[in-house]
Amino acid sequence: MTTSTERPSDFIRDIVAEHLRTGKYKQIRTRFPPEPNGYLHIGHAKSICLNFGIACEFGGICNIRMDDTNPTKEEAEYVESIMTDVRWLIDGWADNHLGGAPFYASDYFPKFYEYAVDLVRAGKAYVCEMTSEETDAYRRLGKASAFRDRSVEENLDLFAQMKAGEFPDGARTLRAKIDVNAANVWLRDPVLYRIRHASHHRTGDKWCIYPMYDWAHTLSDYIEGITHSICTLEFEVHRPLYNWILDALELPEPRPHQYEFARLNLTYAVVSKRKLIQLVNEKLVNGWDDPRMLTISGLRRRGVNASALQLARRNGLDRLWVAPNVEVSVDSVASAPQLVGFSRKPCLSTATLMCLMRTSTPLTILGRVAVAVTRAV
Repeated sequence: MTTSTERPSDFIRDIVAEHLRTGKYKQIRTRFPPEPNGYLHIGHAKSICLNFGIACEFGGICNIRMDDTNPTKEEAEYVESIMTDVRWLIDGWADNHLGGAPFYASDYFPKFYEYAVDLVRAGKAYVCEMTSEETDAYRRLGKASAFRDRSVEENLDLFAQMKAGEFPDGARTLRAKIDVNAANVWLRDPVLYRIRHASHHRTGDKWCIYPMYDWAHTLSDYIEGITHSICTLEFEVHRPLYNWILDALELPEPRPHQYEFARLNLTYAVVSKRKLIQLVNEKLVNGWDDPRMLTISGLRRRGVNASALQLARRNGLDRLWVAPNVEVSVDSVASAPQLVGFSRKPCLSTATLMCLMRTSTPLTILGRVAVAVTRAV
């Protein structure tokens, strides 16, 4: 465990330190949960170093969990690339704090389903027959679905039929029964399960219903014993639903808690996974590891040192990332030239420097300094 004098300081680390001091948790467990639908980019490096950094500094564990709940966009190739990138980034400082090899949300599909049945039995979820467009419109307007007051028995029967593959894609969803007029739109009876007849890269055709992000994310954290679920700020509005799921299922303590930090935005650069995929698919670049891409593999191929991407570990959430001891509410922004500057710094301190000179004057090498020696004629 890193001592307090060596440890970077920021609001998340302060929370973790306080939880250990008061005995709320015996061991800290964080997680890095990427979707295996593309290669990792520079923004992911911040989350990796933050989550593994906290695990390393406080003597904990950081799980790598593949959030593989969307079978139409996920591939085994992406899983392999993610693990390669993570191991490269944490090599030599946090590799002994790695949990899982990796974990997969799909491993918990049976447990997710059991929890969903429990929710239906408690009258806190129902099967809805509205289309996705109708569901979105009703949620925006704060209108209740016509199927909201079905009996528990009917909902259990319909949900079992969904699992058995008796309905086509989009014909039914399982929705949480919360509050259609909630100020937070995410609490307006969100969808927990949808039907998708697609082969999964790990489970094959065993499942035709797949959990939505909030359901899978929350329960995966709980199953794995995660203590601090650290997300970027766009998930702040999801936190009430995260807490509702844990409360509605009456899951015993200890429970995980979600915290948010500002994600990394790099100006004059493409860091959106959706846009990176477009560049690859349209063959505008030579694959995900093209040196022009701000993927971690692209940066590695460009020659960037792993230590150049570990600033969140060394300095806390500051500099390129987030000001220390401040819980920000906007994205942290840096420019591409700043990234180049940060990437050069570790190289200058570790690389062997060479200089070629065209001169008739003989040189004597003293350490790393070339000294011109004048000969008497």
